[in-house]
Amino acid sequence: MTKPVRIAVVGCGYWGPNLIRNFRSLPDCQLSDLCDVSTSRLKHLKSIYPDVTTHTSFDEMLKERELDAIVIATPVHLHHKLAMQCLNAGKHVMIEKPMASSVAQCEEMAAAAKKNKVTLMVGHTFLYSPHVRKIKEIIKAGDIGDILYITSRRLNLGLFQKDINVVWDLAPHDISIIQYLMEEMPASVNCQGNAHVTKGIEDISNMTLTFASGRYATVQTSWLDPRKVREITIVGSKRMIVYDDLQPLHKITIYDQRVEKPPHYDSFAEFQYAYHYGDVYSPYVKQDEPLKIECRHFLDCIRSGDTPISSAEQATGVVRILEASSASLKQDGARVHTHAKS
Repeated sequence: MTKPVRIAVVGCGYWGPNLIRNFRSLPDCQLSDLCDVSTSRLKHLKSIYPDVTTHTSFDEMLKERELDAIVIATPVHLHHKLAMQCLNAGKHVMIEKPMASSVAQCEEMAAAAKKNKVTLMVGHTFLYSPHVRKIKEIIKAGDIGDILYITSRRLNLGLFQKDINVVWDLAPHDISIIQYLMEEMPASVNCQGNAHVTKGIEDISNMTLTFASGRYATVQTSWLDPRKVREITIVGSKRMIVYDDLQPLHKITIYDQRVEKPPHYDSFAEFQYAYHYGDVYSPYVKQDEPLKIECRHFLDCIRSGDTPISSAEQATGVVRILEASSASLKQDGARVHTHAKS
């Protein structure tokens, strides 16, 4: 019988309880420890999971407990410090997005994981979504033709963060999906935004990613919108896909629509665009919680030694784009090159 992977979750606030619930549901996994600075939060979780050991000191937990892996769901500014301690202690690490506060920190974490021969995985949950993977399958099959552009909107009222702006908070989801579908790093980033509630922390933003292939993508984020929106549109040369994550069942809609220009014409008067309007349909996708798939994948990678789908390299690419967006924000939306290989 395979020995269960013994895991601790560090950071039990907004997202931590979801990780705790999913790891508790998985076989061959023993979620034995929880760590948080809030004693009241730990007391509440202890009432739900009486068999776990709780800690307010991360250092003591890491020193005293025989743990195989640590799951980090703390504010971003703590990611690098905590992850480095875990990796250098020989622990496998799963860390929430974004991976760290800078590309330099990400690269240091990746090097530590490689040196200590442990798994380092980042919580880009949408890469494990059956719907996002279905969209990838449709694109790979050539059903929508060539991708022309992608546009995404991730809007809601709150939750306001104190240590990062709306770009670093919400855009990593869409950036990771765009990277996954485009299979290409953007060559440059333009980003504009405004801070309306907390000085110096943008709560709305518009980002444009320009690719060397000539394609581009836009990402709109907001903590100040009256409606919650989670929508991505992929426009292809043959068909178009709308992915609405808030739809309970039919999250993917395919539009058999396109614009065609005539191949030959003798004069501008003869030039006519052709508009194709076909069927609108939604493919069947088996429902499964992306976070559960992600947690299971972490355990599988620990056992097999395989590179995670949301690897340190993939997540560093996201942070590279976020860094470029911050530089562009400071320059009133000027184009900033990512200096990354596609």
